[in-house]
Amino acid sequence: MNVDLANAWTRPGNPFTCENIDNQIIPGVQQLLAACRRNNHPVVHVTTCYQVADREDPHTDMGLWHCKIPVEAVPENRPELWAIDSRIEPIDGEQLLVKKRASAFHGTYLAGFLRAAGVDTILVTGVTASACVRETICDGLAEGFRTIAVEECIGDRIPGAVAWNLFDIDAKFGDVEKVERCVSYLDEVGSKVAAA
Repeated sequence: MNVDLANAWTRPGNPFTCENIDNQIIPGVQQLLAACRRNNHPVVHVTTCYQVADREDPHTDMGLWHCKIPVEAVPENRPELWAIDSRIEPIDGEQLLVKKRASAFHGTYLAGFLRAAGVDTILVTGVTASACVRETICDGLAEGFRTIAVEECIGDRIPGAVAWNLFDIDAKFGDVEKVERCVSYLDEVGSKVAAA
């Protein structure tokens, strides 16, 4: 599951741009996607955008989140911002889930989709470690999934935030694993399913 690896977070000059995108996160996610695709594992790409991005409009779908962060930076009418980065964009058969809150589970169909697909373990990549990735991992565990944070594939805008959040996630909410080990796991599980 790739959380918020959309242009507003991955391309330079945007309000949410995170560090280590080009040299670490995108290459790691590309490796994971290749393993998922060759083994027919479900892939979910998650992004965030809002239909009513006016903070003063009482009908905004931003809730009160706009009081803390500049969520008007990803309005629905600017798909070039909330579109998944073209280097890791979805292919046919992969889910594109639009969320309104930090967690990819909150108010979405994600848990039901994963259960119907027979998923019991989720590999989580994306940004930011201190918000959407962390909330998704916490809610994934609460929904009964084994959660794995893929170490090299998680970023943030704030120096030090990734290291601290991965430490805390590993202590309480999931496992933190290297991308290489996750790729091996995806291939191993895929070969067992193919043999069955």
